[in-house]
Amino acid sequence: MPTFAYKGRRAGGELVEGVLDGVSASAIVDLLRDQGLTPVDIREAKASSTRPGFGLNDALFRQKVSHIDLLLFSRQMHTLLKSGVPILRALNGLQDAAINPSMKSVIGEVRESLEGGRELSQALAKHPHVFSAFYLSMVRVGESTGMLEDIFFRLFEHLEFERFMREQVKSALRYPSFVVVTMAIAIVIVNVFVIPKFAEVFSKFGAELPLMTRMLLGFSNFMLAYWPALLAGAVGGVLAFRAWVGTADGRHSWDRMSLKIPIAGKILHKAALSRFARSFSLGIRSGVPVMQALSNSAQTVDNLYVARRVDSMRESVERGESLLRSAIDSGVFTPIVLQMVAVGEESGAVDDMMDEIGDMYRQEVEYGLKTLGQQIEPILIVMLGIMVLILALGIFLPMWDLGKVAIKR
Repeated sequence: MPTFAYKGRRAGGELVEGVLDGVSASAIVDLLRDQGLTPVDIREAKASSTRPGFGLNDALFRQKVSHIDLLLFSRQMHTLLKSGVPILRALNGLQDAAINPSMKSVIGEVRESLEGGRELSQALAKHPHVFSAFYLSMVRVGESTGMLEDIFFRLFEHLEFERFMREQVKSALRYPSFVVVTMAIAIVIVNVFVIPKFAEVFSKFGAELPLMTRMLLGFSNFMLAYWPALLAGAVGGVLAFRAWVGTADGRHSWDRMSLKIPIAGKILHKAALSRFARSFSLGIRSGVPVMQALSNSAQTVDNLYVARRVDSMRESVERGESLLRSAIDSGVFTPIVLQMVAVGEESGAVDDMMDEIGDMYRQEVEYGLKTLGQQIEPILIVMLGIMVLILALGIFLPMWDLGKVAIKR
């Protein structure tokens, strides 16, 4: 998600500076206005690996605030506020109980900001790399409605859903990744250590070798002669890809292409739609205006291409288009989602419909991830079979021919 550096002024004229993650500059404008700030300057900035308030040594040696830390913070805040504990006392207790030093420091700074007269949402906004725009917007709604403890529980459920989705994806990709890496290592070992030994045997007979064998020997000799360049090229390719994906345009292009990957692309698409539906439903149900809910939901889909499409929906709604028409024009929603949106608009229960969409796609994603290994396994077996066939034809066929020649002699 692109990072933007902003300058804004409060109603009293005080200049405020900071950074926020957002899909576009217009989304940042909405976030600032929602915080009671008048935007003065917004520029896209390179995302920093460190959070404000921490130096280089802290960034290198201190633990980062993890998803689990934020999840536990939300759950504990809900429990304490529901029990009637004052917010400053609750933060003080959470600061003392925090195990992660970075989270302890963040909670301490939030508590100090509250003691200085700031609202909780403003205090949390000083840490944009910990608390997302969606998180801040929900807390702001909780402050204005007096339902802060309920909002923290809904945020806990949302974060738990996000954690579940990520863990499922990692678990599903572990097996195919292991097989692909193993095959790559096997190819390197065969070409560097095995084929050269057979080449010495073949050279002693002086007979003409089959085409497949000559191709294998040529590829092996190429790897032996140019392995430093190949290694440097592989490392350079990985670094170049990471640098490209690190840019906003590169991330947008890669996220768009990832949705078209066979088998996995459908799962990624459904996961993005599930995140959008759940977060949009949560925002609407909590009293967030539709345009702000769309802007917040774009922050949670974990796919910049889909996020920008959702942000374009917000712009269409601002121009007076219906939610259904905006969803159709975005081009990323399936017919089922569009049908549910139409029913929700007609019945005035968009939040309920979107919540059902989120649950439906969550179940489909969970099933797709569980069967991902079974779907990819035939492809991996075919690839492994082709590799074994090439090695068999290239190595054992000439040995068989040479053996027949030796018997005739």
